[in-house]
Amino acid sequence: MAAWRAFVLVLALLAPPAAANDRADLVRWGMELFDASEPAVQRSALSYFAKRGEIDAAPLLILAMRFLDTSDGELVGVLQQLTGESTADDWNAWMLWQQAHPEIRPFDGFQTIHARVHAQIDGNFRLFLQDDTTHEIRVEEITWGGVKKDGIPALTLPRLIAADAAHYLEDEEQVFGLSINGDARAYPLRLMDWHEMFNDVVGGVPVSLAYCTLCGSGILFETAVEGFPYPLVFGSSGFLYRSNKLMYDTYTHSLWNQFTGRPVAGPLTGSGIELRVRPVAITTWGDWRRSHRDTRVLAIDTGYARDYRPGRPYGTYFSSPEMMFPALVDESRLKAKDQVFALRGADVQKAWPLALFAGGAVINDSAGALDLVLIGDAASRTVRAYRADGLEFAKSDSADRVRQAGTEWQVTETALVGPEDRRLARLPGHIAYWFAWSGYFGGQGELGGGR
Repeated sequence: MAAWRAFVLVLALLAPPAAANDRADLVRWGMELFDASEPAVQRSALSYFAKRGEIDAAPLLILAMRFLDTSDGELVGVLQQLTGESTADDWNAWMLWQQAHPEIRPFDGFQTIHARVHAQIDGNFRLFLQDDTTHEIRVEEITWGGVKKDGIPALTLPRLIAADAAHYLEDEEQVFGLSINGDARAYPLRLMDWHEMFNDVVGGVPVSLAYCTLCGSGILFETAVEGFPYPLVFGSSGFLYRSNKLMYDTYTHSLWNQFTGRPVAGPLTGSGIELRVRPVAITTWGDWRRSHRDTRVLAIDTGYARDYRPGRPYGTYFSSPEMMFPALVDESRLKAKDQVFALRGADVQKAWPLALFAGGAVINDSAGALDLVLIGDAASRTVRAYRADGLEFAKSDSADRVRQAGTEWQVTETALVGPEDRRLARLPGHIAYWFAWSGYFGGQGELGGGR
């Protein structure tokens, strides 16, 4: 540490005069820090921030770590001096430090630098980030995900085929299964891994499946929003926030949090819009096809040239306990990539570890004042939730039925159907990694275990 302090002192002595609150100077020197063609200019810019000596430059230096060669240790030395931290040359570690210190705000002008730097990667990023973009998340935590705008292309009104024409699918492969107003659809994960989003109309209802492969969550949203002349259409922006996909709508180019269904940067920020969540299930193609004889399924001919074999492109990530991008997570109860079933749309946010459904299980529980029953199987990652209205359910000999006080109830995509056609409505929910659910809902949510 003493060596770094000596180095920073030399930088300060060599630095040009610093005007601590001159926005124009801050933006100019900040941009010159990214001038890879002129190492001397970069060094002068680093000297400027070293002499200025304000911790509000830390977000800029952390951003620079993502794109610059920091092997000489100079940038990290200044960052350590400004923050008093000894964190090493590790962008992930510094991003976690930044997430843990929301009280440290970047200097006025950082948002301009952040937007310009990312526009050098893809000029289309200007649609999302500008000098004056309104935001409700920290701009310094909006992170490039490694692809350009629509580099992960959404499927809009994709071609569907009959179940018996889907020769490319094996029974054990997983699909997103949904049924609205009797219209049953299957969207195989091996295709959706490459596209991460579809915009479609199912049973007359416009919906988008927003699938964040990084946080293991495929969430089905209704896209008809009051005040808009037509349903919103979504795509992948190329940006992340705490290892979560930031999707965008093509109408306003606002950035939306994929997990919450809320706009978080751009024109719709602060609008109060929150997309309604619809039920969706991960299940096997064989199980889905047997219980939905008239289902249609996504055609493998999507119009894009991709390696659609199972396990690509995220097979290694899915099988690893490690995360790809930084996000703080409390691992005192579950590990970061343990999977949970997240109930959505209730007054109380609640999740259940997928491990509770090992071997197939029926779990009676509640969320606030709502009695509910969950029916699932950890092996296929299939979990469905239903209102219980005070009734207690148990496993049946048949996977598509449950028992209640000696009677059999049918498990369907819309409801539990009992004697005399009594129906208990399905509740929206989805699978996710623990770090994602706990990061967005853990503070006010509950982790369930049944009763």
